[in-house]
Amino acid sequence: MDSLDRFASEKLAALAARALRRELAVSERTPDARVRRAGRELISFSCNDYLELSTHPEIIAAAIAATTRYGVGAGGSRAVTGNHPLYAELETRLAARKGTADALVFGSGYLANSGLIPALLGKDDVLFVDELAHACIWAGAKLSSARVLAFAHNDMSALTVLLEAERPAYRRAVIATETVFSMDGDCAPLETIAALALEHDAWALTDDAHGLGVVPIPSAAQRIPLQMGTLSKAVGGYGGYVCASAPVIALLRNRARSFVYSTGLPPATVAAAIAALDFFDRNPDYCARPLANARRFTRALGLPDATSPIVPVITGSATAALTLSQKLADAGYLVTAIRPPTVPEGTARLRVTFSASHRPEDIDRLADLLRAVAPIRIAAS
Repeated sequence: MDSLDRFASEKLAALAARALRRELAVSERTPDARVRRAGRELISFSCNDYLELSTHPEIIAAAIAATTRYGVGAGGSRAVTGNHPLYAELETRLAARKGTADALVFGSGYLANSGLIPALLGKDDVLFVDELAHACIWAGAKLSSARVLAFAHNDMSALTVLLEAERPAYRRAVIATETVFSMDGDCAPLETIAALALEHDAWALTDDAHGLGVVPIPSAAQRIPLQMGTLSKAVGGYGGYVCASAPVIALLRNRARSFVYSTGLPPATVAAAIAALDFFDRNPDYCARPLANARRFTRALGLPDATSPIVPVITGSATAALTLSQKLADAGYLVTAIRPPTVPEGTARLRVTFSASHRPEDIDRLADLLRAVAPIRIAAS
């Protein structure tokens, strides 16, 4: 074995010893929140396609029509030849939805944050980040060379103390958070964050990956100058975006490296996103179902009402999370174990996600199964 393979094997063995090694499972998603794995059909509570739009005939038809007209690929960076006509329509729709003057679509949500933050901040600047913010915010922070200061999750007193102590020493400042936290399912106090940003001459940045389309947009969002998100959750496809003022978006077109040096999204993906946004507007009751289903689940377990389609079931150890996930799989449910480093040490969990397609009886049975399992602690984090 050469040194590279030996290095990789040792790292994998260390991960396995801590129950942190991951394997990819071939999964065929089917209608009604089902998935086929290893010849079995499971009821999936592990998918971010909250509205099942990735398999909706209307969305598929839009993607096929765009492929027929424009081809399967963009052909290059959007700054060169890849800016096909559908982009302008999608960006106009996104900006209108978010209440901003303009928008810019990236190849993914990860690329959006890893390009946005370095385009705005440098070594003389500071970034205040919720400690549970998504990995792409931390990646963008590292690439920016700005000083990065974490504040306790959703703790506005802690953020205030940090701002008062640290903000005056830096040229520019950003406060970064998520509107809906991807692993905990709770929401950021945007009203307070917007007010603190204004008071301390900082720019607020929200990541709305898990809120768009399924969680009502809070009025405070209109006061957030930097709103990003993805097209891969409730929208059902792929890609990311930033909504902001016209000057900010123009700057990103020129300075966001993950935009300038990446091939544009395929026409089919952009057309599907446009069709999904149209679907949101025409079907508000359907779009409300994921949150309603999550609340059915939390009420069945005696937990506080869910505030998003995400409900964590905390196990603590990674081994316990894997064991519980396997028990549920044996009973016909796919609820994937989430382990460090995705979540902090000691907070491994099942991340239960709800879609519009989940049936009441399946939600109730899942709650019954979890209630029967001891000594697993079932609690929203």
